Amino acid sequence: MAEMTIRRFNVFSVAKIQGFLAFVIGLLIGVIYGFAFMIFGAAISSLAPQGDSQAMGGVGAIVIGLVIMIAVPILYSIIGFIGGAIGALVYNLAAGVVGGVKFELEGVAPAYAPPPPQQWRAA
Repeated sequence: MAEMTIRRFNVFSVAKIQGFLAFVIGLLIGVIYGFAFMIFGAAISSLAPQGDSQAMGGVGAIVIGLVIMIAVPILYSIIGFIGGAIGALVYNLAAGVVGGVKFELEGVAPAYAPPPPQQWRAA
């Protein structure tokens, strides 16, 4: 087993991956909250007294639900990118002081499979 130490992270690389992961999580959360807002907003507007305001409430809930579905992943990815950059900078500073994180690697040799036997035929 080989012991290795992570001394530094590339700040932009960590920020990119953190931003992407936050985007995926924001997409899941945004779709869930957007659909919930659409469904509950339309249901509540359908309970209102009959009139023109009822239709506008339902349309407004659908529009706000779509905005939530678009805005939440974007905001999550921006916050994740900034958080990843700050986290990598703080790690690099701390690793310079205390020496970084040590971990062990173990090499795994693939199992050897001999080639199948060939039978030669005389022509």
